[in-house]
Amino acid sequence: MTETPATQATQTADETRRQVLYWRLMSRLFSPDEQPALETASLGIVGDLDLPLALLDPGVSVDNLVQRFPDLAAEFDGLMADKEHEAGDEVRRAALVSKLLLNVFATGSGNVSAAQLESWKQDAAWFERGMGCEPGGLRHSQGNEELAKVLAGLEGDLVKRMHLREVLADPALAAQLTPSMSLIEQLLRDKSNLSGVALANAKALIRKYVDEVAEVLRTQVEKTSAGVIDRSVPPKRVFRNLDIQRTIWKNLTNWNAEDQRLYVDRLFYKQTAHRTTPARLIVVVDQSGSMTDSMVNCTILASIFAGLPKVDVHLIAYDTRAIDLTPWVHDPFEVLMRTNLGGGNNGPVAMAMARPKISDPRNTVMVWISDFYEFGASQPLYEGIEAVYRSGVKFIPVGSVNSSGVQSVEPWFRKKFKDLGTPVLSGHIHKLVFELKNFLT
Repeated sequence: MTETPATQATQTADETRRQVLYWRLMSRLFSPDEQPALETASLGIVGDLDLPLALLDPGVSVDNLVQRFPDLAAEFDGLMADKEHEAGDEVRRAALVSKLLLNVFATGSGNVSAAQLESWKQDAAWFERGMGCEPGGLRHSQGNEELAKVLAGLEGDLVKRMHLREVLADPALAAQLTPSMSLIEQLLRDKSNLSGVALANAKALIRKYVDEVAEVLRTQVEKTSAGVIDRSVPPKRVFRNLDIQRTIWKNLTNWNAEDQRLYVDRLFYKQTAHRTTPARLIVVVDQSGSMTDSMVNCTILASIFAGLPKVDVHLIAYDTRAIDLTPWVHDPFEVLMRTNLGGGNNGPVAMAMARPKISDPRNTVMVWISDFYEFGASQPLYEGIEAVYRSGVKFIPVGSVNSSGVQSVEPWFRKKFKDLGTPVLSGHIHKLVFELKNFLT
């Protein structure tokens, strides 16, 4: 179908208006100063679209905008998702996309209040909804790992710019905070400098976050494979275990055609007993500065597996020194309060603490979570790991344990582990849960 001059003119005008909106966005992202010509033109475009002028005000949160104009909620949902969008709405979409991008990525400079941090988190949640994810779900979606990392970095920067100690010392301000990984990391790093009300509020936030993450991980553990049927244990002969289909099949020779009846002379039952071999799980976690996310997640995960029957869990954390956290493995909050995040790496020290815990190699799994940047101790650590692996221990090297799966592993170690036959596991926590459940149940 040939386009008319009027149609072509409309498309050209729409393209120009989109460019104006995106040029304004770029200008505001890279400079705090307004460009009067772009601002005036954008106001006119938004007005013609019958959109609220507050859409152009970065001081108005997306959440506040949706509360005032509820119909916009449906337009923001899936706005930037990879899907078919209605033709002719490109300019309107550009205006809405600009709002999401400006509010999330133009974080300014200077001090940040607790209210500003929470407002940014709400805008970030709307950005995730715009990407087609549930709030907080972007870091779980495949293909968005780098973007999830950028959002985490922005949040971490906002937390660092907040006078956290002053906020924690004020119960009203502390109540405005919602726990997140960036906030928990800062609290764990600063906990030794807190006291009184501030320390109590910090502990409450940490415990709340631990409980929330534990609930999610516990569900993942429960959903993962629960082990194999133990055929050596006779099936329990109760009605709920009766295998109807097998019973009918095995008794078909007893079918009486005259009276149309099947005579059953033997019942068959389903196997329900699962093999439960006692196993020892040794978790070694690098608690250096780059591994905070892993430290928190692994601590919680270790506590969940410690609650399974006949699983003996040991937990060791290390930087330049190693600490045995096994006595507190059932309480991840207490473990985190005893860690000191940051510092360098000394894997051989941790290995020296872990190896004496191996009493039955064939029945032991060792999970080692680290980026394996050892700075001079690479060969000694690898030799210790190789000896453990050769002894029969199920050794699982993990680059990190986080929600996005983003990981950075020292290339020399990555190649060595691959050659050994135990490649580095992706940092996605789902994969680690699956590996552990397969071995322990």
